[in-house]
Amino acid sequence: MKNVVLIVASLLCGNLALAQKYSSKTGQVSFEASVLLFEDISAKDSNNLVILNADTGEIASVSMVKNYRFTVKLMEEHFNENYAESAKYPKATFTGKLANFDKAKLTASPQKYTLQGKLNFHGVDKAVTSSATIYAKDGKIYMQGGFVARPADYNVTIPKMVSKKVAENVNVKYDYILSK
Repeated sequence: MKNVVLIVASLLCGNLALAQKYSSKTGQVSFEASVLLFEDISAKDSNNLVILNADTGEIASVSMVKNYRFTVKLMEEHFNENYAESAKYPKATFTGKLANFDKAKLTASPQKYTLQGKLNFHGVDKAVTSSATIYAKDGKIYMQGGFVARPADYNVTIPKMVSKKVAENVNVKYDYILSK
């Protein structure tokens, strides 16, 4: 029995070591929650950590909520203190999988994939589906896409006084350049 456990553990560890992992510490994630005729509400995190297992299409990313930069500093302060509560919920995470992903079929020509997974923001997990455009060039994998998130789905309360100035649907975009 002991030998069987050792063999299984060796095979699992060997598969992990052989897996083709691509990653980036400078992935960009941005969101836009602007409403027409009101002040622009948008922010970007350029330090998003993302890892792609090119063998399975599994992907995971982490953003430190305080890393989101707004053009207006006061918005950044309100976002962290009142909406995202970044002291209480410091990270936003995503784990998912690219449907029908095959690294061998990647070329310099962009291809569309469906990314499905779970976004955790403000302590709430929600299923997310995104259309991702992916291509390979110079040994790197380029990935771009987006999805819509609703603050209400993540228990983010928008005060009535400013609710007309913040979009009910927030456009989230990601842009990654992944290396081995």
